[in-house]
Amino acid sequence: MPLVDLSHTVEHGMVTYKGLPAPLICDFLSREASRAFYAPGTEFHIGRIDMVANTGTYLDSPFHRYAEGKDLSQLPLESLAHLEGVVLRCPQGLRPQQLQGLDLRRKAVLLHTGWDRHWRTDSYFEGHPFVTREAAERLAGAGAALVGIDSYNIDDTADGSRPTHTILLGAEIPICEHMTNLAALPAAGFRFSAVPVKVQGFGTFPVRAFALVGE
Repeated sequence: MPLVDLSHTVEHGMVTYKGLPAPLICDFLSREASRAFYAPGTEFHIGRIDMVANTGTYLDSPFHRYAEGKDLSQLPLESLAHLEGVVLRCPQGLRPQQLQGLDLRRKAVLLHTGWDRHWRTDSYFEGHPFVTREAAERLAGAGAALVGIDSYNIDDTADGSRPTHTILLGAEIPICEHMTNLAALPAAGFRFSAVPVKVQGFGTFPVRAFALVGE
């Protein structure tokens, strides 16, 4: 059964979200410097990364939006791993009528907009597809387990109230943003996982999102 990688690579200097700093990736202990601590011919590398939580492909927990919501350390693995998945093709973003008659209960709903083609370009930050308030209400009402999107933001960034984050995270539905390669997935018939580091007091962190196809 093939594994399909759905994550962007985190690189030094990469801007994920306009206005947020890029990650700084460097050596804490270089291989050359490590030789002073080990036997001849033995060396190690210890890297260092300084970054904001919203870097690369990342997952939002309820704490990202709500002070009393579950943080990353409180999310059960069952809500993040080996979820039955479905892909909805929505290049213009998701509208409520596109969810009519779909069984989404306890499923990871992945929204394929194709916006990842603009990754690492200025076009990525402007005019992106998003999920409307009404569609978010439908997703929450349908009992989706997780919602992911390959776009700049699951919300319309012109709307400061961020209704889709508010609705989904308020219903304890994690959100995975800045995904990629969703074109490689079938509409159904796969299992999805996106597990962040178990950090207390954090609402967002990068993930290695992937799908197991054929199960």
